[in-house]
Amino acid sequence: MSIDLLLNRNSAPMLIEPAPSGQALQRMFQAAMRAPDHGNLKPWRFITVEGERRSDLGELFAVAAAQRNGNLSTEQLERLVAQPMRAPLLIVVVASPVEHAKVPQIEQEYAAACAAFALLLAAEAEGFAGIWRTGDNAFDDTVASGLGLTKDEQIVGFLYMGTRRGGPKTVPEIDLSNHLSAW
Repeated sequence: MSIDLLLNRNSAPMLIEPAPSGQALQRMFQAAMRAPDHGNLKPWRFITVEGERRSDLGELFAVAAAQRNGNLSTEQLERLVAQPMRAPLLIVVVASPVEHAKVPQIEQEYAAACAAFALLLAAEAEGFAGIWRTGDNAFDDTVASGLGLTKDEQIVGFLYMGTRRGGPKTVPEIDLSNHLSAW
């Protein structure tokens, strides 16, 4: 992997077909399994959502939002239903911590987040793109239950995956002086 891939990676909110599939998708998941992971616990799992199941996920989003706020308009609910249709493939990254004497839950959650980022990087390496989304639905018990999560699991994010519509964005250079110091 070239350092340029890392230096130029950015979120792609406009995604079209094709989505990663077959060997490319398998390599992406294999890359995610290499995330930093104290204790080699692999405290994460992935749920793929594609095809018509995206509509089902949108319905779940709308039901959960209506439970949180009964005053949503029809337009707001329709937008929620349509959210998963913004990409041909969604990958729900789930932190699935295990009891461990030396690896606290928070560290396992960080490892799951690293696995999510590894998926995004692997998508770029395979010629695809994605965007990591959270929002209220990532922290909603109705959504978690609807996706089959246990009470100990939590959604790390929804990775929307596909092919970038249009060219890649130009990323600005970041002034490291605001983020780097020596002790």
